[in-house]
Amino acid sequence: MSKATIAVIDYGMGNLHSVASALEHVAPNHDIVISSEAEVIANAERIIFPGVGAMRDCMAEIKRLNFHRLVPELIASGKPVLGICVGMQALMTHSEENGGVEAINQLPGEVKFFGEDLTENGERLKVPHMGWNTVSQTADHPIWHGIEDNAHFYFVHSYYAKSEDKDLVIGRCQYGLEFDVVLAKDNLVAVQFHPEKSHSNGLQLLKNFSQWNTGA
Repeated sequence: MSKATIAVIDYGMGNLHSVASALEHVAPNHDIVISSEAEVIANAERIIFPGVGAMRDCMAEIKRLNFHRLVPELIASGKPVLGICVGMQALMTHSEENGGVEAINQLPGEVKFFGEDLTENGERLKVPHMGWNTVSQTADHPIWHGIEDNAHFYFVHSYYAKSEDKDLVIGRCQYGLEFDVVLAKDNLVAVQFHPEKSHSNGLQLLKNFSQWNTGA
């Protein structure tokens, strides 16, 4: 009996091998593939949509490879899909980055800049938001199984998501302001942090994703 496949979408943005390595560790009953081929991705049972870097560059590659059409099709199919970091931001409607970039519009909302004068308790905060921070779980979801509320995850970003639909927000974070870091809509989950860099909490989240039954 062949193993089910988790496809990590490759559009040239991000350390995909660290994501794949983490998945191999927590999902030994799956084949993990990194691919830019639409057919390979579409045939997978679960899909990871990662990303790092500037939004304009990311969206240019996403469109060049026609992933701006493929990803919505995968989501519509009911298969579990996980967006990570810029992958999450690309799923939003629009980003302020690079003078404004239209995104894939699967999660209604804006991606906004933290600003040059971000402060907390009178102290100026560095942008990008880089390092460990706690995530408050604002709603129950299978992705949180075995992960304590206010668990630590690893972040690297200068822009943050602001969902138009607060019912989609299942995780929030504080860094000078409160912002949305985990969004969930049917078979789609998107996270701002890097689970592959978040030690045991991140590995548990990826394990949860590998076992999540969305009814697809």
